[in-house]
Amino acid sequence: MSEMLYPHRRAFTVRQLKELLKDNEHTVIVDTRSVAAFTEGFIPGSVFIGLEGNFVEWAVNLLPTSKTIVLVTSTGKEKECIELLINAGFKNVAGYLDGGFEAWKDADGAVDLIIDIDAGELAMDIPFDENLVVVDVRRPVEYAEGHVQDALNLPLIDMKDPGNIARLNEKDNLYLHCARGYRSVIAASLLKLQGYNNLRNITGGWESIKHTKGITIVKDPGALN
Repeated sequence: MSEMLYPHRRAFTVRQLKELLKDNEHTVIVDTRSVAAFTEGFIPGSVFIGLEGNFVEWAVNLLPTSKTIVLVTSTGKEKECIELLINAGFKNVAGYLDGGFEAWKDADGAVDLIIDIDAGELAMDIPFDENLVVVDVRRPVEYAEGHVQDALNLPLIDMKDPGNIARLNEKDNLYLHCARGYRSVIAASLLKLQGYNNLRNITGGWESIKHTKGITIVKDPGALN
């Protein structure tokens, strides 16, 4: 799919995208594929905002308007993603990677990934890893209703500010979760972008964690008032 979808939005070849990425300060790759596809492999430095979730909401809340946006999408979703961003007010969408992530891999482009674990693995790791930090990226009200004991609440909405991310120690082993697994992958991509690589994404999120033996769950009812 190489035709123009909109004026001034183009289909970038892998070579063209690599050239553009040399200007890292002014370009951001937004990967809109599924959670599972993204965690298995993505272009280093990509921000994940999957089309399957609240795409427009998180794009508006997290994406910079000052940087050039290039999309990596599932095949056939290029036009939809561009249209959604334009309708949301983004004027900085340059286009999309022609052939998507598969084209990038076929051209031997560098690939990063996010390690997925399930809640059972978290339960096994907690007693033995003194550097383990559970990072709960849900909203404060969700956290207050129930969370892993000693978990750090760092809502995804606050992660647009690198100063909030700086609360984390790069040497810690970060275990991220949200309610079901969408927001935590966005969070993981933002952390990767800031140089945090010791991280795990807990698949199934809180919905899985709260039913898993060996994990201490606490509530903060005072925060709900």
